[in-house]
Order: sequence, then structure tokens, then C-alpha cells
Amino acid sequence: MFSFNMFDHPIPRAFQNRFSTQYRCYSVSMLAGPNDRSDVEKGGKIIMPPSALDQLSRLNITYPMLFKLTNKNSDRMTHCGVLEFVADEGICYLPHWMMQNLLLEEGGLVQVESVNLMVATYSKFQPQSPDFLDITNPKAVLENALRNFACLTTGDVIAINYNEKIYELRVMETKPDKAVSIIECDMNVDFDAPLGYKEPERRSQHHEEPTEEEGDTSSYAEMDVGFRAFTGSGNRLDGKKKGIEPSPAPIDPSDIKRGIPNYDYKIGRITFIRNSRPQPKKTDDEDAMSRFIAFSGEGQSLRKKGRKP
Repeated sequence: MFSFNMFDHPIPRAFQNRFSTQYRCYSVSMLAGPNDRSDVEKGGKIIMPPSALDQLSRLNITYPMLFKLTNKNSDRMTHCGVLEFVADEGICYLPHWMMQNLLLEEGGLVQVESVNLMVATYSKFQPQSPDFLDITNPKAVLENALRNFACLTTGDVIAINYNEKIYELRVMETKPDKAVSIIECDMNVDFDAPLGYKEPERRSQHHEEPTEEEGDTSSYAEMDVGFRAFTGSGNRLDGKKKGIEPSPAPIDPSDIKRGIPNYDYKIGRITFIRNSRPQPKKTDDEDAMSRFIAFSGEGQSLRKKGRKP
């Protein structure tokens, strides 16, 4: 008798728990049905056929389900989660931004493999337009948008929707790996300068001030020097305009008093100068007289005492 054992070398357990297959991929706009599935475009999850769920349930995979998408023609790859299993057999639906990252066209082949990713601790994004700076609180907006994502891959350009406008952000860096899971994690987020952003030009704060020798006394006449007599205009009872024009006396430059500049002025410091005269020092005699003495006052009487004869 002869016995044949075709499985002399058993299949490793790691390959038994691995899901790997190919699908024709289409954008979410091609998904048939009366319901609007625009929510798929706002995140990083795909729609797979029901046979994938049946196959995944038989494998001992870890949850949440994360997948690696690979376009073998362009050697591009990314990672994603799964939203539903309602697609037609042999077809999966991807967000438009994910198809752009993979350089896929409608009906292209994509390799889908199940993977296990480490939990994210840090990520850095670069907005692809300076318009992203117009958002009041970009970190809060990004945190709210990342709730629809399952994982991040370094080098991907993700798209988020805010105030009916789509903003694209490139994933510059992720830790502790180039592909990380962002489900139930405490992740620090940082931003790089937006693409095409230019720093505003700063004007120099130090301006050259004219010296005392360069001053022109003729310009002092235009300064507000306070009250000047006989500079107003008058009105006549008969309504005529003759002889009512003011004729002020010319200002003599010697009458103009200029303030004393503060040569110790520093930027950001306010100095209050008080014109207080020093009080004369009191002598010891004056101090002794000014001391308080109890019961030293004098009284007055309304009734005057007369002299007795």
C-alpha cells in the first residue's frame, strides 16, 4: 500500500489568516442606488463586496479591519479601512482622492490585502493651498475630519471637507511607522508651511529721525501752538463779506517752545514725566512747631464777660 500526503509542508498560520484578493475599483459616484453616498468621499474607508466579509469572518484576523491597497502597474500603495460590504461581486468603491494617490482609473485593478498597523502617536501635515490658513481653528477641523479615517500613510494626499470646500493635505510624517492606525489613539498633530506660502515682509522698526540741526523753523508755524488772539472770523449784520477776513499776526519762530525729547526712550516702555518742584527742606525748629500737642487749642465764648465796677 502506498500513501500520498500532499501537505507534507503545512501552510504557515500567518498566511492562513491573511486576506488577499484583486478587485475592479470605481469611484463612489459610480455606486448604484438611490441613497447619496457622499460620506464615503469625506473619509478614508472603502466599500467591498459581501463575499469579502464571508471570507474575512472565516479568518482569524484582528479588528478593526485594515487593508493595504496596491496598484501593481504604478507601484503605488496606501492603507484604508472598510465602511460597508454592499458592493457588487468583484468590485470595490474607493474615494476619489484615494484613486488619485494610487494613479487608478475607473475599472482598474487593485490588490487588497489585510494588514495590522501600529497605533499612531504623531503625524505631520502640509496643506496644499494657503487657503487652509483662513480656517480659525485648523487643528479642531482636522481632528473632526479624521474621525472618518481609519489609518494614515506617509506620502498620501488626503482630502477633507469644511464649509462646502475641499482642502487637500499631504501626510508628511507619521510615527511610529510610515503607516499607522488612528482608531482610538492619542495622536499629536503638527502642521508644515502650506504649499506656496510666503512669509509677509516685515518693515524695519528703526526709522532715522532728523537731528536738531536739520530742523526748519518755517515748519513750526504749522504746529498747533494753542490759543492765538484775533484769529477768528466775523459776520456782518448786512450780510456783506467785506472786512471780515481774519488777519492774524505772523508767528515769530522765537515764540515757539519745543518740548524736551526723552533721549532714554525705549520701545515698549511708557515714561511719565511729572513737572514737580522740589520742596524746601524743613529745619528742626519748624519740625518742632509743627508737631501735634494735645489740648493746646483755644476756645471761644459767645457771651462776653463785662467788667465789674
